[in-house]
Amino acid sequence: MNSPDPTSNAATGAASAKLVGAVRRVLRPLIRLLLSHGLTYPWLSDLLKEIYVEVADREFQLDTKRQTDSRISLLTGVHRKDVRRLRAAPPDPRAVTPPVVSLGAQLVARWVTDSSYLDDEGAPLPLPRLASQGGNLSFDGLVASVSKDIRARAVLDEWLRLGVARLDEQDRVVLNVDAFIPAQGFDEKVYYFGQNVHDHLAATVFNVMGVSPPYLERSVHYNMLTAESAHELSALATRAGMQALKAVNRRAVQLAEADADSEAATHRINFGIYFYSEQVPEDPSGDVDA
Repeated sequence: MNSPDPTSNAATGAASAKLVGAVRRVLRPLIRLLLSHGLTYPWLSDLLKEIYVEVADREFQLDTKRQTDSRISLLTGVHRKDVRRLRAAPPDPRAVTPPVVSLGAQLVARWVTDSSYLDDEGAPLPLPRLASQGGNLSFDGLVASVSKDIRARAVLDEWLRLGVARLDEQDRVVLNVDAFIPAQGFDEKVYYFGQNVHDHLAATVFNVMGVSPPYLERSVHYNMLTAESAHELSALATRAGMQALKAVNRRAVQLAEADADSEAATHRINFGIYFYSEQVPEDPSGDVDA
């Protein structure tokens, strides 16, 4: 999709008041998170400057002209001296996927989709911890089916730390959740925060900008419910959402295996579902602090 040129006549003038209001609302929970970790406005200001330059450089190029520091400065409002410095800076080495995430996601995907690891109702079976106890249908066997280079005990210790799995009284490994969501582990939770919020926001932004066909981005929202009703709907949304996630995951595993050796396998997907509830402000017309 070609991005609009902010320097064109159609893009000049004051920004939409409704867009500004929406951005303010989007930023509130992010600022709450930053403040809770001591990340102040000057830090965010420097980061925004860097990202403005990066996005303008990558996504707002003209087909017939070389991208210049002066044009990026005009697009972003960032001083040309800073633009030159930021464009010359090396890539940020901090954007690294925690090792437990990439391997763990594969393990959970196999555990919740391979019929060998499921009971008659399609729920993931508790797995004997050792291959000597369960053969291929053990946690050792599960890890070996995905990677021969990682010791199952190391994976299990990390999962126990993160709360992804637990050991029962029969020394079986029990998956605590239906998808890979660490209960502990800041790096792992922040990784998913970055990925999922980015992809959800990116889909919404493309839809607002008129991409066709639009991405799936829907919600059900109601006001003036009791806390009990909100709790009931949360449970319903969890059950229905997990059914949808499992269905997409099962097919994704099949397609990923079929596409593994294809040179055309250059795309990624992210399908997510969320639920949120809070107390409505006394003035329903007021901006919800969310």
